[in-house]
Amino acid sequence: MGSLKPEVSLEVPPYLRVYNDGTIERLAGIAVTPAGLDPRTGVTSKDILIVPETGVSARLYRPPDSTTHHPKLPLVVYFHGGAFCISSVQDPFYHNSLNALVAQANIILVSVDYRNAPEHPLPAAYDDSWAALQWVASHTSGGGGGGGTEAWLKESVDFERVFLAGDSAGANIAHHMAIYVGLSDRVNGLKFIGIISINPYFWGEQPIGSEVTDPVRKEMVDNWWRFVCPSDKGSNDPLINPFVKGAPSLENLACSRILVCIAEKDILKDRGMLYYESLMKSGWGGVAEILETKGEDHVFHIFDPTCEKAVDMIKCLASFINQK
Repeated sequence: MGSLKPEVSLEVPPYLRVYNDGTIERLAGIAVTPAGLDPRTGVTSKDILIVPETGVSARLYRPPDSTTHHPKLPLVVYFHGGAFCISSVQDPFYHNSLNALVAQANIILVSVDYRNAPEHPLPAAYDDSWAALQWVASHTSGGGGGGGTEAWLKESVDFERVFLAGDSAGANIAHHMAIYVGLSDRVNGLKFIGIISINPYFWGEQPIGSEVTDPVRKEMVDNWWRFVCPSDKGSNDPLINPFVKGAPSLENLACSRILVCIAEKDILKDRGMLYYESLMKSGWGGVAEILETKGEDHVFHIFDPTCEKAVDMIKCLASFINQK
């Protein structure tokens, strides 16, 4: 007798299926593209293993002629999106978008490849991202004993101008990394200037704004979070809801500037707006800016970084990074 075909035991649309034999079939974010020279932008990238024990790695980017630059360049540590369960730094959508950002902003960029759920449920992604920040800090005289050996960082980076950035789940990670930095002394040697929070993946049990009139998408996002985070708090877990009682205070954010980007048609738009408004009302003391793109949906700039609105947005990100 032939073996029975496994049945679907759980669907997490539009991302993946889980079969009753434990097999996971990802439906998006599975394409890969190699690192190397991008002929369109002149940006060069390479992959490097950061933590051999867990397999955490990163894709590093540098702009054309970066080895001849003086003074040194700002550093952006970037966390990709994908609802904590799909995609990677090898995803061509991210690779192409980050090539464009690096070329426009003239920066060094470290794109962190954290582990995905459900094989590695949260808080694995946060732990991996924190380990990546400590690895970056090891390249400074003040952090980790200065034992880092990556030449692109040691030769080209101004560690007094470091930014955390990400989209969707990655913007969530960037927020929590800034909180962790504010509460820890384990990344000495890095001066964090700002956060770029693109369509941040924050959520909550009680619907707000457009979520009230869109219960189907509200339930969909609820289910995403329950799938990746084994918590009895649901969408009121402080990891996904930074506004809930018990969440770390925004005053702990270790930077002086934040740019929040939202998109008009994005189901997460109202949470991004709430994040911006909460920053303005908090005792954080920094400067927050908000950028709304009309007529677009979630992370549109990732899917088409050459469209006019994406080009304009990347110019805004570059301006935010390079403003004095």
